Amino acid sequence: MRKFALFCGCILVLCACDKHDPILPGVRTAIFDSSDGINMLNTSVPDLPDMAPVRDAKKCEFTIDGTNTIRDGNDKKIFVGFPASNYIDVKTYPVCDDNYVYAGLNTGNVVKIAPKSRRVIWMADVYAESNMMGGATNVDIVAPIVLDGEYLYAGGVGNAFCKIKSSNGSKKWCNSIGTRFPFVVLKNVAYITGIDDALYAVRLTDGAVYWRTELKSASAPKYNAKKITVGRETFDASNGQKL
Repeated sequence: MRKFALFCGCILVLCACDKHDPILPGVRTAIFDSSDGINMLNTSVPDLPDMAPVRDAKKCEFTIDGTNTIRDGNDKKIFVGFPASNYIDVKTYPVCDDNYVYAGLNTGNVVKIAPKSRRVIWMADVYAESNMMGGATNVDIVAPIVLDGEYLYAGGVGNAFCKIKSSNGSKKWCNSIGTRFPFVVLKNVAYITGIDDALYAVRLTDGAVYWRTELKSASAPKYNAKKITVGRETFDASNGQKL
């Protein structure tokens, strides 16, 4: 009976980690839920611009390493996370805006930090819950986070791509597209190369997918003159037809 009670207690502790992790600082928000899949529209993207917007790149002298430790330009630690036992060994960089630092971690979290006080403003879990129960080996966020007004876009290899309110970390929407490449965010659509070697056109209002097309070789998409280029392949950005 005592062993059974101990086992139940361990299960409760593990479940509690979803909301508050004893190692990662701050309260975590599981913004991806079981209803977040892929809503296929199978329609064209309207009102495409000729060029992708040029965003004002804020100077960001912060770095992050494989142990999820973030440092400032003077090598001072402003955040110490919990390193994943298995992660994708690629160089990633935090982004800065309005005196805050945003970073994707190899534990599948996006974190917002006030660097002067080292306070964690919020932390959001950007991965499907099944991935933490044997569904995937990695949940890393290696694609650069994109800040766009009051929202940010983040995607990871844990089968999740999310639009998050930058002020409080709440979800606008998520879908189950996993990615490890930089993605393109326009006014009303994002172009994402998925971990399934497909190119997606995602509607920014609700995360629905205008269209999906298979790729011969996966890499970061590039937008120009209403066309999307991935490696040596070029597609009509409106309908996904190969050119």
